[in-house]
Amino acid sequence: MSLHPLITELTDAEKAALCTGAGFWDLAGVPRLGIEGISVADGPHGLRRQDEDADHLGTTDSRPATCFPTASGLASSFDPELLARIGGALAIEARAAGVGVLLGPGVNMKRSPLCGRNFEYFSEDPHLTGELGAAMVRGLQDNGIGASLKHFAANNQEHSRMTVSAEVDERALREIYLPAFETVVRKAQPWTVMCSYNRLNGTYAAEHRWLLTEVLREEWGFQGLVVSDWFAVNDRAAGVSAGLDLEMPASSDGPARVLAALESGELDRADLDLAASRVLTLIDRARASEGPAVVDTDAHHELAREAARRSAVLLQNAGALPLAGIGAPIVVCGAFAVTPRYQGAGSSRVVPTRLDNALDALRAALPDRTIEYFADYDLAAATAAADAAEVIVFAGLPDSAESEGYDRSVIDLPADQVEFLDTLRQRRGRLTVVVQAGAAVTLPFADHADAILLAWLGGQAAGTAVADLLSGAHSPTGKLAETIPLDLRHTPAYTAFPGDGTTVEYREGIFIGYRWYETRGLPVAFPFGHGLTYTTFAYSDLEVAVEGNSATAGFTITNTGEYPAAEVAQIYIADPESDLARPVHELKGFARVELGPGESRRLRVELDRRAFAYWHPRKGSWHVEAGEFVVQVGASSTDIRVSQTIQLDGEPLPGRLTPTSSTGAWLADPVHGPTLREILGRASGGLAGVLLDNPELDFGRYSMLVGTPLNRLCRIDAVDFDVDAINDIITTATAPASQAHAAG
Repeated sequence: MSLHPLITELTDAEKAALCTGAGFWDLAGVPRLGIEGISVADGPHGLRRQDEDADHLGTTDSRPATCFPTASGLASSFDPELLARIGGALAIEARAAGVGVLLGPGVNMKRSPLCGRNFEYFSEDPHLTGELGAAMVRGLQDNGIGASLKHFAANNQEHSRMTVSAEVDERALREIYLPAFETVVRKAQPWTVMCSYNRLNGTYAAEHRWLLTEVLREEWGFQGLVVSDWFAVNDRAAGVSAGLDLEMPASSDGPARVLAALESGELDRADLDLAASRVLTLIDRARASEGPAVVDTDAHHELAREAARRSAVLLQNAGALPLAGIGAPIVVCGAFAVTPRYQGAGSSRVVPTRLDNALDALRAALPDRTIEYFADYDLAAATAAADAAEVIVFAGLPDSAESEGYDRSVIDLPADQVEFLDTLRQRRGRLTVVVQAGAAVTLPFADHADAILLAWLGGQAAGTAVADLLSGAHSPTGKLAETIPLDLRHTPAYTAFPGDGTTVEYREGIFIGYRWYETRGLPVAFPFGHGLTYTTFAYSDLEVAVEGNSATAGFTITNTGEYPAAEVAQIYIADPESDLARPVHELKGFARVELGPGESRRLRVELDRRAFAYWHPRKGSWHVEAGEFVVQVGASSTDIRVSQTIQLDGEPLPGRLTPTSSTGAWLADPVHGPTLREILGRASGGLAGVLLDNPELDFGRYSMLVGTPLNRLCRIDAVDFDVDAINDIITTATAPASQAHAAG
């Protein structure tokens, strides 16, 4: 990056001051040069602009703003275009409030359903998260407001979040915890990236040069500014050296620490110049986009309503929905029907411009129905419900259950709700349960509920959106962006969450979410990608065209039912035989399509090289194996409708062979394997060659042969291997590069 043209005019003190905030939400300018700072604000699903009593945990009020569904709900839309539109609306509200950078989106992975901040994050899947995050960033920045991609990286719990060290192997980092950030950086170039509080493998993220410079900038090409999470800085000078440009909020000792390190030689002046230049560049970008903005609160509310509709997931439906236009009375139970759970607690908390409730909206949508309401889960409600043909129970987690700053200890709904729902087990009418929660919860009533609608934390218009769906004015179209488990004990990190307060070991490696459940064969309540509508869809005519190590999948979807609705086709890639352990399959593409009754649409999804690759520790990069892959297209991770096996040429894997590498590893080497195969094939009158070609003849002996270290194979007197030829191969392959070249 070239330095900002004004950097040579700044004193060291001005540079140090630029690299630390001025107050809670403001960046320092350079008053001497007439450079004014800019303001930033939370948050990921609505603007939290505070004029007074600033805080970073949402404990004090802010200006009213549109509260959209939280990320856990938006992810279930599988709709990047919707996310871009929401980003655009957030940008307009930010500009009107004098904000230059909005602190979001958050793209951390859902390692455990217990994480208190899961409602702020999209998914357990990095591909889906990256695509949605990139769309939101584009929506913000195309409208002149910078995004702050957070929290980089491995910030997957709230317990001891400011000190705990996430111990994660590189393959898990590369395949699970970093790809969403990479996708957003490469596709959308956020103006800023926010580093996380935690340590990563022992080093604070705010001081992690490998993370902030080598990976983020040098590998991915990030051009923007790295900002700390609020109060995340441990050593300001070490942060500047590592690539942390801006400390937030204002710090009493940050500038002095930077100047002292500069004077002592601990801090390189070039690093400070780079950091200060990036702050100046950010100020320039934000100032260039300033201008008047008119917020259409009605239009933004309607967008929030549309988003809540598209986010809700119909988990099951045995004919209870949609509600008929004229019929028996309806009994509505649960206070959430009137006072909805619509967002979580913490720094993302928004003061909404208005707040709909589902009870009023249902009465408006079904004017010919008698609707009786009971706020409490008590005997009176149970008695009324027992006599009604239609019962709708609003259930969910209390406000205190989902918040920044702490994690959950259980994933169960409150006991009074579960007990009340159990009392309805024997009733004769139809039971619909509407669940409002920001993360996965157990659903023990699923065996006797006729319908379950997961409304997530649906924002300020959630009430009308739920009524739209229950009444049948719109069909549900959401798909689960996270697995709903049967039991907390089944979850991937159950034995290693949240760690001991000092460290947390990511023992499950790459196997989180559906990758874990399906690879281990564990039953779940509802799988990743699942979601019903009021119609049905057929998949057909899959054709996969291969070019090199990439492919294009084309297929047809037909609405075979009677309602217009949207379907989200999900493309998974399976690698049946891999050198390293891989999940059963992984999501690598998706497409949302709106179809009327009887309508068909041909869809195409591009699958690039990375769709087939995994991170190879020995290679230190992404690797595509040669061989068969299965392209699967379906309605969920467990509902695959069409599939096709393809063949990829793959890539050679640089050998790091040693004399003690297995004979099988040597045989697989593209350079030396063929020669070794010829040598072994001559042994024992060709019997070894026959065995290598036909392992099924004696699989036990075959396994012993390929599993024996090559140098020990030479010591087997009972078989007449050409020992000299084998030793020549070992010597050539393991010699230093210059010697090997000379030998060749």
